[in-house]
Amino acid sequence: MIELYTFGTPNGRKISIALEELGLAYNVHTVHIGKNEQFAPAYVAINPNSKIPSIVDTDTGITVFESGAILLYLAEKTGQLLPKETAKRFEVIEWLMFQMAGVGPMFGQVNHFKKFAPEPVPYAIERYSKEAKRLQKVLDTRLQGREYICGAYSIADIATYPWVAVHDFMGIPIDDCPDLVRWTKAMAERPAVQRGMKVP
Repeated sequence: MIELYTFGTPNGRKISIALEELGLAYNVHTVHIGKNEQFAPAYVAINPNSKIPSIVDTDTGITVFESGAILLYLAEKTGQLLPKETAKRFEVIEWLMFQMAGVGPMFGQVNHFKKFAPEPVPYAIERYSKEAKRLQKVLDTRLQGREYICGAYSIADIATYPWVAVHDFMGIPIDDCPDLVRWTKAMAERPAVQRGMKVP
């Protein structure tokens, strides 16, 4: 059984989508980051960085934090969503890292400075909006002629989708990225993605 510690953010939804796609049994523990529950000592014992998500696999006794690491762990555990052949495997891993190092942080900064900063910071809004748009274009180019980011459906798609799905909320439209639009719609139609996006 997977014990999932999460909240309704793109990073949290990556893991609930993966668990739904993989058909793994899991329990949801909501860690309300708006109430600073991530800093509670019991949760810090699971994730020393006080972020969501985290998992505890009661079958193995293994605890994993950081969403990219969790996706890799779940893929390894099940033998799904991550190719075994070395070249294809590292193609998925590099696009997972692209999401972790680029899409997540940059889209997150757009969100913060547009929606949550105590006062407008025009330089930051412009900087991160431009970078978010550039990353959208990278994804759009990558998806030309491919159904999914690495051809076959993988943890790279699962990691990226929850961030792209909030483009309207961020105010960074994807209308000028036709292949990204196509992929986003296809992802949204997957039943496991629909279920995972509702957790918690």
